[in-house]
Amino acid sequence: METALKIAFATTDMDTVNQHFGSAKSFAIYAVDMENSQLLEAAQFGELNQDGNEDKLSVKLDLLDGCAAVYCQAVGGSAINQLIARNIQPVKVHEGSKIKDLIADLQNEIKAGPSSWLAKAINQHKGPDPERFNKMLDEGWDE
Repeated sequence: METALKIAFATTDMDTVNQHFGSAKSFAIYAVDMENSQLLEAAQFGELNQDGNEDKLSVKLDLLDGCAAVYCQAVGGSAINQLIARNIQPVKVHEGSKIKDLIADLQNEIKAGPSSWLAKAINQHKGPDPERFNKMLDEGWDE
């Protein structure tokens, strides 16, 4: 799954998205590509309140480094800004949304033509095209 995206889900039961980002007790992090998904990590935190304490976010943001998105029930404005600054798309879902269903929806979106945030995440993960300079030569660049 070398072309897979890392996707995080705020969950306590590893089955449903049932947590607010800021006070999430745990995250399930999956590798997801068009056909497969694989649980990479289940990270747990202590008890955290939705109190506006920004320090608690840094540990979560560091954990999610390299993720394309984080699915949660809710997320505050400050957290959204910090996630976007790290190229992590926050995705709000309804309480009780099943992780397996969200993964299937994401895979279908990849196949059908990704939305703007997903296309950006896929392109960032792919990196530059190693043939891009040869293509420029073929175009006949003239200085």
